Amino acid sequence: MNQKIEKAAGLSLLIGAFLMFVTMALHPTGGNFEHLLKVRVMGTVVHSIALVSIPFTWIGFRGITSRLSDATFLSQVAYAFITFALIAVMFAAAANGLVLSGFIGYYADATPEVVETIKPILYYGSAFNHACDFIFIAGICISVLLWSIAILKTRAFPIWLGWLGLPLAIVALLLWAAGFIFVDLHGFRLFIFGTVVWIVCAGFLLMRTSKTT
Repeated sequence: MNQKIEKAAGLSLLIGAFLMFVTMALHPTGGNFEHLLKVRVMGTVVHSIALVSIPFTWIGFRGITSRLSDATFLSQVAYAFITFALIAVMFAAAANGLVLSGFIGYYADATPEVVETIKPILYYGSAFNHACDFIFIAGICISVLLWSIAILKTRAFPIWLGWLGLPLAIVALLLWAAGFIFVDLHGFRLFIFGTVVWIVCAGFLLMRTSKTT
């Protein structure tokens, strides 16, 4: 990947990170059926922004992988995990935003009795969304961890980016293993904002520095 394309990949990372930040900043809180009806338009808008962020982020991560050399096994494994993670979060955004908003819209004038009958479907959708979030969290943590190790080994980026990524990924994985709830809105915001810090740093470095040999 030549330097111009790497710079474009860095810009893509920054755009993706910005859209992720906007998504989490504007993300409405959950609640009962009546609350979901009130925020369904905002939910559609916010999750649409999240969906737009995914291609930009994926292209940016391709730039990181290229900088670390396609021949580096760790960077290739990291890219495979992040691709898997982004697919999972795409399904989560589609289900929790577009599908949910459209589904509850059909029942805007439903009686309380009808609303009760569809609650199991809403619970199922929430469980599916959480499963996708778990896959995303695990995938991005593993990717950042492997990229950080590759950075320290190859020094293709300034090594401080590797030292920044290692604790971010390890602490997130340890908190997750200890039972910290990342899949509620507050936990997911914390995770995304921490991840965005590393992504923004990587994006700027892709744009401003050349690969060292």
